[in-house]
Amino acid sequence: MRYLDEYRDPVLARRLVREIQAAATRPWSIMEVCGGQTHTIVRQGIDELLPVRMVHGPGCPVCVTPLATIDRALAIAARPEVVFTSFGDMLRVPGSGADLLSAKARGADVRVVYSPLDAVKLAAANPDRQVVFFAVGFETTAPANAMAVLRADAEHLGNFSVLVSHVLVPPAMAAIMESASVDAFLAAGHVCAVMGWTEYEPLAAKYRVPIVVTGFEPLDLLEGILMAVRQLEEGRFEVENQYARAVRRTGNTYAQDAVRRVFRVSDQTWRGIGEIPASGLVLAPEFARHDATLRFGVGDLSASEHPECIAGEILRGTRTPLDCAAYGTLCTPRRPLGAPMVSAEGTCAAFHNAGRIRQETP
Repeated sequence: MRYLDEYRDPVLARRLVREIQAAATRPWSIMEVCGGQTHTIVRQGIDELLPVRMVHGPGCPVCVTPLATIDRALAIAARPEVVFTSFGDMLRVPGSGADLLSAKARGADVRVVYSPLDAVKLAAANPDRQVVFFAVGFETTAPANAMAVLRADAEHLGNFSVLVSHVLVPPAMAAIMESASVDAFLAAGHVCAVMGWTEYEPLAAKYRVPIVVTGFEPLDLLEGILMAVRQLEEGRFEVENQYARAVRRTGNTYAQDAVRRVFRVSDQTWRGIGEIPASGLVLAPEFARHDATLRFGVGDLSASEHPECIAGEILRGTRTPLDCAAYGTLCTPRRPLGAPMVSAEGTCAAFHNAGRIRQETP
């Protein structure tokens, strides 16, 4: 894609809004499962223009990283022999009592990297230090993290390990379909660029729910919503691809092969939601020597959420940030109680950045 303006054309946007208004005969509930899509929807006020109800789902992998995993990261980073590396969006996600940025301020060697391969290079250049990379994300980031493990293994870097917290989107969508009233889904285009959409086809058929693979710009989202509404109005329950410029049905098979080689599917706890079967990735046994949880013996840590934080309900789409008594008061981007307020893809951050204010009930 060379240009963005063509996907932000206000004339086309108004036309799509009118088409959605004309097509929808009832206030259908449509959930997006991508934090980038949530931010576009809220920032552009798309949810306030349409006759459908937009539900913001657990589309932020930073937000659903378990609290105990953040505490494991803090425990590892505090060790003097460790260089702890991460993408920048994890540094201010709160653990039980601190975050990685405050650990860095206390003297921990915490560094922001722009690629997991940067961490591999750091391990090669510092054989006397233990270099740990915080491998977090949906299927989108799993291939790069898999390649980092393969590179470190090929170079026999015994001082490189990963703290893994990968989550998978389709099982989470299935869990939502079992427990929540959502009429249709917008699937994240970047996840499907890697994995394709074949995993969504049995979900659409089983739960009789339209799923539209959608991009991230305003016109992408409006067109995706229109496609979902048309399916609902016509009684169809299919997987359709709005994001044709970037996504194929089979996805990127080379990336999938790397993920399958390095990781195995496992049950996974999602922060604020609980355990979802077969919704995560762990290192395959042959790469266990690169598992930071095993290397540093932090697997038995557990933690409890702040009692004022309703992040779990927000992530499930059953409540919005405006339903939270802590939103904008006890919980702000400068002093977040939960990950959805600090992450660049979090729903609470999207609402706060858009200036949406909680109205106190008299």
